[in-house]
Amino acid sequence: MNVFFKGTKMVFVLLILLVTITGCTTKNPISPNENQSLSNQPQNTKPIENAVNETPVSEVKNIPSNPPVEYDPAWPDQAVRSSSGHLVNSCVPEELRDKATTLTTSDGVHLSALVLGSGDKGVLLAHEQGYNICSFLDMGTELADSGYLVVIPEYRNHGASQNTQEDVQPIDRDADTALSELKRLGAKRVFLAGASCGGSTAIIAGVRQELPIEGLIILSSPAQCGPHDAIPSVEKIKAPSMFVFSPGDYGGSIEKEVRKLYQASGATDKELIVDESGYHGTDMYHKGEHGDALKSKLIDFVKRVFN
Repeated sequence: MNVFFKGTKMVFVLLILLVTITGCTTKNPISPNENQSLSNQPQNTKPIENAVNETPVSEVKNIPSNPPVEYDPAWPDQAVRSSSGHLVNSCVPEELRDKATTLTTSDGVHLSALVLGSGDKGVLLAHEQGYNICSFLDMGTELADSGYLVVIPEYRNHGASQNTQEDVQPIDRDADTALSELKRLGAKRVFLAGASCGGSTAIIAGVRQELPIEGLIILSSPAQCGPHDAIPSVEKIKAPSMFVFSPGDYGGSIEKEVRKLYQASGATDKELIVDESGYHGTDMYHKGEHGDALKSKLIDFVKRVFN
């Protein structure tokens, strides 16, 4: 009897231990909703990374704009304020004035500039002396609409930029500053385009900055503008280049200057275009008989080079 009782007691203890061990190793049941959600997850993947659509870097950066600055504009009768307080040339249509910003050069001069478009393909459009920011505005807006980041600076002592009353103007620093702004805004490559001395200084500034040069457009630019000699710099530009002049411009002197730049150019893919309009710089496509065709050729060249 004792033996039976002891044996029965031992079996009972073993059964309790077995139930206890089994209960500890059994998973808690999953609710129907939880089970359904797990069954919909892809296996051996990273669902969070793959499910979220990536936002372009240019939209994520949230780069702050430059603050407005108080200064005396070169042409006060043509300077107005944008909605954010930046000085901008009144030639800029009201719907584009919120694209105005203020740049400050390495020697402390304040420039009015327009920033159009976005992306990592930057374009510098540098106007000729005596002209203004609107010289390249039409070309700039078309390029921006095509997916490029465009900066158009208004050079010192012009338009809504600062009046410095300098005899010798270091406008190459203005081009430096515009290129720095392109880089700050996310440009990884840059296309240089300029008219007259704007083109000369764009060449000089482009060579000494860090961004790779994708291409070059020169409209009626002299090889040397005052103290600024573009020959040593254009020799270093290997990117596709286009040089445009009109034979009657400044009695033929501009043709000689542009030809000097063309001959000195380090590019193997380069083109010399003769425009018969007789106009200077951007006036060749603003006022020339075949101006629209010339402008289209310039814009198509930028797109071809970048693509």
